[in-house]
Order: sequence, then structure tokens, then C-alpha cells
Amino acid sequence: MQILMNTGGLADTNAFLIADENAKVAVIFDAPDSTVLPLLEQANARGWDVIGLWLTHGHFDHIADHAVVTSHYPNAQVLIHKLEEPKLQNPGVQSRMFQLPFTIPARSADALVEDGQELLIGALRVKVIHTPGHAPGHVMFHFPKEEVLVGGDLIIGGSVGRTDLPDSSHADLLSSIRKIMKLPPTTRLLPGHGQPSTLAEELKSNPFVREALAIR
Repeated sequence: MQILMNTGGLADTNAFLIADENAKVAVIFDAPDSTVLPLLEQANARGWDVIGLWLTHGHFDHIADHAVVTSHYPNAQVLIHKLEEPKLQNPGVQSRMFQLPFTIPARSADALVEDGQELLIGALRVKVIHTPGHAPGHVMFHFPKEEVLVGGDLIIGGSVGRTDLPDSSHADLLSSIRKIMKLPPTTRLLPGHGQPSTLAEELKSNPFVREALAIR
């Protein structure tokens, strides 16, 4: 497994490229505005075929560069949860809400993911975990063998994703945190914002995680 990360866009959002270097295939996780191109260039330089863009959720800062990915790798499959696909199909709603200075092309997903689904990147096994709260169809991508978790905006480096948006739910977010914290504490968290950490580090220092688990 190889993991590359780039951060950028209006919201300083993380994009990750995860590859099975032996199989020479890779997936981009989330596509912030003006952020994925360096990752695609790295994939090309290393001879990796980008087979997918797997989205943790549909907020603008996670989907904006989707067309950049598929223009460079036309066979890359765009995956998202069914509850988030409307944001991908109608990005103008968020463009108006956040008064974005750029246009996000509309598209449908190539496939929809659901809780418990298993995906593959070469020989790397990935499990989809549905974690609503920040967004109703928010998902995380867990690599059990490698103990890696692509986390989106559930737990983000000492904080959590906002729940003041129209379809957010703080109660659901806390429930999702409890679900995720059942994973091994050594699991490496690759968040949508901020620096990677581990679930153990978040348990120790993140007050929102401690609230969710009722730890004082």
C-alpha cells in the first residue's frame, strides 16, 4: 500500500491517493477544488492506473475536482452513497449556498456504495462504513488489514465535521463516532481536513470523541 496526500481548495480539504503498487492500480479519495492534479501526476509518473474516485460525501469541497480525475483517467469509476448522489447531480445548490467562485459540473455516480460493502484496489480490501451526521450519506473507507481509515469529515484532527447544515445531525454524528471508535485504536485516520492521526490519539485528545463516548 502506498498513500499520497494533497491539501488545497477553499476549505483546505485533503485528497488521498491510495495504491496497490504491485498491481499498479490506485484510487483517489475525495476531489477538493484545485487539489487532485498533483496526485494524478504522481500516479502517472509511477505507472499506476487510477481506477476510481471514491467520495466520502457530496459537499462541494470533496467533489469539486471530479471532472479533473475522469478527464485524465476516463475509466475511473465515481462512487458515492445514494443519499449523497443528489449533491453530485445538482452541485448548483451548494454553489449558490456557499457563493462559490467556480462551477462544479453535474454528473451521476457510476455506482452507489452502501454500509458493509467490500471493494478492492488490486489486492487491497476496503470496507464501506456508513457514518451519517455531517451528511446523511457520509461514508468512511476502512482497510482492515492495513488498519487505515479514510475518514472524510466525521473526525477531523481534534474536532468533528460541522452539523449546522440543512441535512446534518449532531445526534447521528455522535452515534457514528461511537461506531467508528470500535475499530482498533491503532487504526490510522486519514481525515478530510487537518493532519492524519490515529483513533487512539483522537480518543485521548478530541473532546467531541470523548463526548460521544461519554468520557469525562
